[in-house]
Amino acid sequence: MSSTTSSFPERMELSGEGLVLRDWTEADLTAMPELFDHPDIAYWTPIVSPFDGVAARARLDRARQLRAEGTAILLAITVDGGAPLGEVMLRRAPEGTELGYVVGPAYRGRGLAVRAVRVMAAYAFERLGAGQVILELEAENAASVAVATGAGFRLLDVPLVTGVEKGRSFALQVWGVDRPCF
Repeated sequence: MSSTTSSFPERMELSGEGLVLRDWTEADLTAMPELFDHPDIAYWTPIVSPFDGVAARARLDRARQLRAEGTAILLAITVDGGAPLGEVMLRRAPEGTELGYVVGPAYRGRGLAVRAVRVMAAYAFERLGAGQVILELEAENAASVAVATGAGFRLLDVPLVTGVEKGRSFALQVWGVDRPCF
């Protein structure tokens, strides 16, 4: 993190689009495995699998560490500030302000990811002064492509981001939005 990059607030809660994005808490540890321990999440994301109580504790601790370092924010997606239904992440990266998201299998089909991405992108533009917000996703992940287009992002003409995660090769497309479009 450069000295010109401001730190993130110690506590956060963002509201909009019928959602409340809030900090993960100790009380969420028992709900996290239900959200994150799923084959789709294991395949498409870097989230550890299997995801159990130990993984939940490690994720909460890592979220707090990344926030304190000013590197990333991981917030629970809720409709009312209560039960978590998924997660949205904002990460400061060399290539720009990147968002990520995951919605628990039981809560899909409600537009939660699209709305959470819009709320977090608005925060990035309004509070962090981001010039562009990006999503990195695999073209074969139809659900994520639908989230990107639904949130107003467009496929950028940049090289694919390639690598290996959990023993699987990936090639990520970069989608971006330059200004609030919502």
